[in-house]
Amino acid sequence: MKTIMKFQILAILPLFLLATVLTQAQTLTPAEKKAAEVKKLETALTVAKNKVALNEKQLNNADSLVSTGNNLIKDGKSETKAVETERKAVDKTYNTAKKPLLKQSTSKDKDEATAAKADIKALDAQYKIDTKALDARLKVATKKSTTGTANVTKGKTTQKTAKDALKLSQASLDAAQAKYDAATGAGDDSPKGKKKK
Repeated sequence: MKTIMKFQILAILPLFLLATVLTQAQTLTPAEKKAAEVKKLETALTVAKNKVALNEKQLNNADSLVSTGNNLIKDGKSETKAVETERKAVDKTYNTAKKPLLKQSTSKDKDEATAAKADIKALDAQYKIDTKALDARLKVATKKSTTGTANVTKGKTTQKTAKDALKLSQASLDAAQAKYDAATGAGDDSPKGKKKK
């Protein structure tokens, strides 16, 4: 039993020695502490710069969304005007072509009336085809305009959020840069300390 106890003591003894060595190793010199602090500040500065870059990217994306939306609205409006102009022309052509055919369909000559009625049916069928194509184009133009409006709204909301976040991250970057400059003894004349717009 005594021998087992001696072995237990011998097994625990290296652990105690290792613990004392580790605690002594953890005590840092002032130069090491300063180096660790500078490294920590460098990391904080890098994180702040990355955050500013991310917010600037988000702001650029929002600006792009707004400009794309405005272009879609403009295209949708111009396409709608073109469709309306073509619709008026098709209506005018239809009415102009149908008027004499209506007169001929009420003619006393049966062959002439029958031919006029067949022409009216063909004219009506062509008119339906033309108006259906114009309606499809109008639907596409309306969808463009609606999508553009949604993009502008989303872009403006994202812009506001990104601008607010950019202000906060820029302030954080400036604070991190000031702390880093103070710790390293660098002057304020460095380009890193200047605020980007």
